[in-house]
Amino acid sequence: MVKEKVGQIVKVALVGCFGLFLAVSLIAGFEPGRRVGHTFIATGGDMMKLLPCAFIFIGLFDTWVKRETVERHFGEGSGIRGYLWGILLAGTTVGGLYVAFPLAYSLHKKGARLSVVFAYVGFSGSCRIPMTMFEASFMGITFTAVRLAVSVPLILLSSALMGRFLAQRNYVLSE
Repeated sequence: MVKEKVGQIVKVALVGCFGLFLAVSLIAGFEPGRRVGHTFIATGGDMMKLLPCAFIFIGLFDTWVKRETVERHFGEGSGIRGYLWGILLAGTTVGGLYVAFPLAYSLHKKGARLSVVFAYVGFSGSCRIPMTMFEASFMGITFTAVRLAVSVPLILLSSALMGRFLAQRNYVLSE
C-alpha cells in the first residue's frame, strides 16, 4: 500500500517537473525546451486524433470476433498458420504500435499463443504495408526486400523462442 502511494507521488512529481520545465522554457526563451514542448503538443494531438478510432476498432474486435476464431487461427493448434495470420493482420493494421499493443493484448486474452502475439507486435513494427511501400519508394526495392528477408525470420525466431521460454515458466499475463 505504501509502495503504491510512493509510486503515485513519484509519477505526479515527474509530470509536475516536466510541466515546470516546459513553463520555465517558454518564459525564459530556452529554445530546446520550447522545441520539446512543441513536439510534445504535436505528438499528443496526433495521438488524440488516432486513439479514439483505434480504441473503437479494438472494442469492436473484442466484441465481434469470437474466442474460438482467435484460438483456431492464432492459438496453440494453429502452427505456422498463426504466424502467417499475424503477419497479415500486422501488415494491414493502421496506427502502428499505438494500435498494435492493445490489439495484441486482446488477441492474447482471447486465446492467441504468446509467441504469435510477440510475432504480431514485431511484424507491426516492421512489416506494415504503407510503411514498406514508403520505404521502397525512398530506399529502393532491393533494400526493402533485403530488410524484410532478414527481419521476418528474425522476428519469427525470437518470438518463438520467447514464447517457448515463457511457456516453460508458466508465465501468465496479469490483468
